[in-house]
Amino acid sequence: MVKRRLKVRAVASFTALTVACFPIVFAATFSASAQAASNTTAAAAMAKPTGSNTQQAKPTIIVLGDSLSAEYGLPRDTGWVSLMRQRLSSERIDYNVANASISGDTTSGGRARLPALMQRLKPAVVIVELGANDALRGVPLDTTEDNLRTIIEQAQQGHAKVLLIGMYVPPNYGPDYTQKFHGLYGQLSKQLRVPLVPFLLAGIEDKPDMFQSDQIHPTQRAQPLLLDNVWSALKPLLRTSSQ
Repeated sequence: MVKRRLKVRAVASFTALTVACFPIVFAATFSASAQAASNTTAAAAMAKPTGSNTQQAKPTIIVLGDSLSAEYGLPRDTGWVSLMRQRLSSERIDYNVANASISGDTTSGGRARLPALMQRLKPAVVIVELGANDALRGVPLDTTEDNLRTIIEQAQQGHAKVLLIGMYVPPNYGPDYTQKFHGLYGQLSKQLRVPLVPFLLAGIEDKPDMFQSDQIHPTQRAQPLLLDNVWSALKPLLRTSSQ
């Protein structure tokens, strides 16, 4: 009961924070999406596993996300995805990481991009971090759910394990929309039997100093906490050297 109260209090704090800065979020989201075409090229370059033939023989993890995974406003190689690559190496878990995240991307964009990524990289794991921009644009929940379902099923059909990352959004469309939006991640997780990270920003949502000046994108200091939120759900999906 105490844990539940704390979670509700944390979410309430995050809601208050996001309501206060929603106009900035809205503008930042559409500004980022306006640059999506140029960002696609950069994401494609980042999504290429680099190194020797031995490295290319490693299994690959694809991160299919938006600005929260694309190092928006951060120095290069300091985002949680880059930190994940470093942790894999330090723990001697032999995987390539392909960051196919694009600032401003939606579930529709991820759905359109995934088939080519699956064909080219043949990933062992796909981490899906999408949906927040759908909500900010007022995309119907049925559309977001259908896109996420298709992304997960495409990855599974390509024999990849999937990790789904959930998100909360500002309640500007009413509490019903807000609750249903977050709930669809849990529903898909259960229906398609994929592990879920309930909230990527858990632990920092009520800490303004953990966010950049736009009060939306986490700072460099927050990135290890984001990785920790993902890591506990990701690690069981990985093949270690002892397996």
